This record gives sequence, structure tokens and C-alpha cells, in this order.
Amino acid sequence: MMSSNQNGACLHCYVSGRVQGVFFRSSTREQAKQLGLTGYARNLPDGRVEVYACGQLEALEELKVWLSRGPAHAKVSAVECEALAYESLQGFRVSY
Repeated sequence: MMSSNQNGACLHCYVSGRVQGVFFRSSTREQAKQLGLTGYARNLPDGRVEVYACGQLEALEELKVWLSRGPAHAKVSAVECEALAYESLQGFRVSY
């Protein structure tokens, strides 16, 4: 379980599997927006997707569960996450 301050926490994750070219980043952004989270999702050269999200603990836990499934055409093989101190960010962006 993550620890947080009154504002929440941040979650830094690496998602492995078939997660590039299947709308993983844009779907992650939609999930994060629905959950009220800020941060980013970006492709990495090694084929993984990096996700950094900040907000309330319950929302971060929901996002982590969603990341283990991903969108319809994704095949997630692993999700590695690290809880970090809360950071105030604006919006949720997809990086290319």
C-alpha cells in the first residue's frame, strides 16, 4: 500500500507486454482523467510504456489495476510500480 500526504501520492509504473501500437497511452490518459489523476504516459525504446500518475490513493490503486489489463488489444505481461511522494502536476499528457 502507498503512503501519502493529504493531497495524495504519485505512482511511477513500467508496463511490459504488447503495449505499444494498441492505444495504450491514449487509453491510459482517458482512465487517468476519469479518475482525476495528473501525469503522463509515454513509450520507451525497449517496448514498455512508462506511466507517472499523481492523485488520491484510491484512484491510483484503480489505475494500477487497469494498467494490468490495459485496452482491448493490449497484452500486458508485467506492471512494475513504485509509490512516490505527491507532486502537483497539470493535466495528463501523452508523450511521443
